[in-house]
Amino acid sequence: MKIRKGDMVKVISGKDKGKEGVVSRVMPSENKVIVDGVNVAKKHQKPRKANEQGGVIDRDMPIDASKVMLVHKGKTTRVGFKVNADGTKVRIARSSGEEV
Repeated sequence: MKIRKGDMVKVISGKDKGKEGVVSRVMPSENKVIVDGVNVAKKHQKPRKANEQGGVIDRDMPIDASKVMLVHKGKTTRVGFKVNADGTKVRIARSSGEEV
């Protein structure tokens, strides 16, 4: 998967198109990511303990990884891979060819 935890991404399609956020969780088996502040749903939560607060909370839901693009130096870009001379595999920004 080309998107990793901690990456800054921008949503390119769907109801949250244009929003940016940081990836907080990656689910490669489902090809989904959770981005802070994107695809937020309301959840009615019941208090489980005596001192816990119940009510309606906002929760970030997973979004398909194909709907987000990496933001590198303020612009969206596709991600590629390159093998260095010493054999290490690194991610590169396709638009500029620089390491991400």
